[in-house]
Amino acid sequence: MVLQLHVWGPAFNLPSIDAQCLAAIAYCSLTLPKGSWELVATSDPSVSPTGELPALQDDSTWVSRFRNIVDYLRQYSNGEWDLDGLLEGTARADTIAFSSFIESRGQTLIDLSLYVSSQNYYGNTSPAYGSLLQWPNQWILPPRLHSAAKARTEHLGLSSLDIQAMEEQRQREHSAAVAAGRVPKNLIPRPQDTVSKLLGRTAQHNHFRLEALTGEFFEPLEAMIGDKSYFLASSENDSPSSLDCIALGYLSLALVPELTFPWLRDAMRTKSPHLTAYTERMRRLCFGEQPVEIAHAFSPETAPSSLLPWRAPSRISAVAVSNTLLDTLAESLPLVRTLRSHNKLKEGAQSADAGLSDMEKKIVSQAADAGKNDLYASVATVVGGLAALVGYMFYIGMIRPTGSGDEEFVEEVEGEEEASVFDAGSATDFLGAGFSGFP
Repeated sequence: MVLQLHVWGPAFNLPSIDAQCLAAIAYCSLTLPKGSWELVATSDPSVSPTGELPALQDDSTWVSRFRNIVDYLRQYSNGEWDLDGLLEGTARADTIAFSSFIESRGQTLIDLSLYVSSQNYYGNTSPAYGSLLQWPNQWILPPRLHSAAKARTEHLGLSSLDIQAMEEQRQREHSAAVAAGRVPKNLIPRPQDTVSKLLGRTAQHNHFRLEALTGEFFEPLEAMIGDKSYFLASSENDSPSSLDCIALGYLSLALVPELTFPWLRDAMRTKSPHLTAYTERMRRLCFGEQPVEIAHAFSPETAPSSLLPWRAPSRISAVAVSNTLLDTLAESLPLVRTLRSHNKLKEGAQSADAGLSDMEKKIVSQAADAGKNDLYASVATVVGGLAALVGYMFYIGMIRPTGSGDEEFVEEVEGEEEASVFDAGSATDFLGAGFSGFP
């Protein structure tokens, strides 16, 4: 069977909207022979048993995440499909170290640029997802990804990039002022900030912090690439490695998208001219000279020719739609959501990809089990309390069984009927006695 790489679909003239998917596409493009693989823009993590993209499918075997895909391809080909095969021990260690640096710092900047910045999310990112996803995912997944990105970057103190969050905070402060002063809302004037005023204040507030973040990411990479063709190139080995694929995934999402608020692209061009040229060259090498269009992924037969082996994704089934809706409904229930989080924590700890020792796996698993037991105890306490309350209400007569009430009602009706018959007979006797006295 031909290998299939399932990814998030194209956006911003790139073959995927996700950095890890771009890295996997670049690796397969540089490594796999033509005809041995297909690229499928499923844009639905539920197709993979792990619920993650990118995912490589080899018949019934699924492998998710970039590093796992690289390892699987090396084992699958007995070392033939391995970009890091010529690297020595020190260079291999550098690959892991610099890849971790790019993934951690790069993901933060991508989150801030594409998701947290309100102008970019509502003007560019959300419409891009809308063109990729089928119903109902187009209404479910983008807000979920938006919330996850905001949660990952909350510690940076740059939430003011999110104009909606700023407005909600201002409304909360206004409501607090009204409550504290006990003044009717209609008597307190509310300043009406225009969008341009909010953007100007946001840019001033975040300028120095964003300068520091972009400098910490781009400047070390600029010094490392220098005039070299690839990050780990040397006189003995002038070929790309898996590090270059990871770098292309994150750097292309920083440089290529045309956004409403392009602060990340401007910072990259200003601070790192060598890195910018390297990204453009790697993009053409791995993804082709022409910009990637939506038609390449969904109508490859009629679309212009592409360097990548696109295959149209299958339509979403009714079962998948039902599972998505049920999953969304379950996630909206706090009890189920908490229980799932404990299960995911335990599964992640037991996974071979977690990199934890046996003792650490045991501790994390015990913590997850303890959280589930606490949740069950809380539910049992609430249910027991409600049962005791209902029992007490029965005991004091506030609630009566339905059957006993019906019997009493029937007895009362029968008593009234007997009384009516008795009264009617007495009246007849009285009238008969009275009439019998007349001549």
